[in-house]
Amino acid sequence: MTVMRSIKNKTAIVGIGMSKFSRDSQRTELYLACQTIKAALDDAGLTPEDIDGLVKQTDDASDEHAITSSMGMGNLTYFGECRWNGAPCAMVMRAAMGVAAGAANYIVVYRAVNGASKRRMIPSMRTSGQMSTSDLLQWTFHAPFGHMSEVGRVAMIVRRYMHEYNIKSDQFGCVPVVCREHGAKNPNGMFYKKPVTIEDYRKSKMIVEPLRKLDCYEEADAAVALVVTTAERAKDLKQRPAYVLGVSQNMVLETEELNTYYRSPVAAFSEMAQVGKKIFSMSGVAHKDIDCVQLDDSYGPFVPMQLEALGFCKRGEGVDFCKGGDRIRSGGELPLNTSGGSLGEGHIYGMNHIVEAVRQIRGISTAQVKDAELVLVASGAGGPASGLILGGK
Repeated sequence: MTVMRSIKNKTAIVGIGMSKFSRDSQRTELYLACQTIKAALDDAGLTPEDIDGLVKQTDDASDEHAITSSMGMGNLTYFGECRWNGAPCAMVMRAAMGVAAGAANYIVVYRAVNGASKRRMIPSMRTSGQMSTSDLLQWTFHAPFGHMSEVGRVAMIVRRYMHEYNIKSDQFGCVPVVCREHGAKNPNGMFYKKPVTIEDYRKSKMIVEPLRKLDCYEEADAAVALVVTTAERAKDLKQRPAYVLGVSQNMVLETEELNTYYRSPVAAFSEMAQVGKKIFSMSGVAHKDIDCVQLDDSYGPFVPMQLEALGFCKRGEGVDFCKGGDRIRSGGELPLNTSGGSLGEGHIYGMNHIVEAVRQIRGISTAQVKDAELVLVASGAGGPASGLILGGK
């Protein structure tokens, strides 16, 4: 903890770039990556020649060679990658560590995925010969019994949660309703001007009981890029910095990605709880100080479970916290996923949640929280997790 605490207030996100979310980008993933990196550099007032570090997600195939040759970046002194759905905040952590240690001056963090159209989608850099333990468990022990889909794996965890706390499936509906309400205000998202009601939720098709269609993200074509530098350099750039106050990633005993059925309790995000403890300790802020949250909403029922794991309410109280939506919508006690998140803006594995946190601190969100100064972001619910707290001061 002593080493990690030294990062507090020493680094900042100074540039953001994001493509439009769509079901067909009509672009290659490499094009999308370069387009959004250029947008992030323009936002920060930097040029490709200024960039000396890159951080990517392991499964993305637009690697350092492709980016540097396409963008004209000539002198990388730092490059790395992170894995799992919990990667977004961990990628920012990797970049923050790099600039704080002096290994690089300006680091770009990026993802680009044609998840919906599959248009010229490059195969993952992780080939079949690099299968993880989680992969082997899934396809060796679970798939033969029909347990094959990601939504099916999530449903197992959610069913246990419902059993433990006597929750009915339609009680989860307030999360997608609020996310779509926020997303309906966001012209960059897939669901602009497309809010839904709780009745729409109840009528939504059941995919794998208890998860309905509106509980689940839709694949999208999209790309996101961020620029991270030191707090000192940030002062001279174009935008108001979003300072990294606390950041962490976590994997505990028996962690698996959406397959954590072999420990007790099943319906608790132990990794997310550890992330929460560390980022609050590192940042030195309290739960009551957080102005809004951008949580992993790939699956709606995971949101109340994260609120519990992160300490915003007690175990079993997350669904009541979200009940009716008033506490989690813009203007409420703890506004949630104000750009719409994965359910209301589009899905790029939580990278857009970090961009929205920066927008809130800058005061330019389409669902702006008044005087937002502290924003918490979490990624990787149900598996290896990461999180961060960004501040405007």
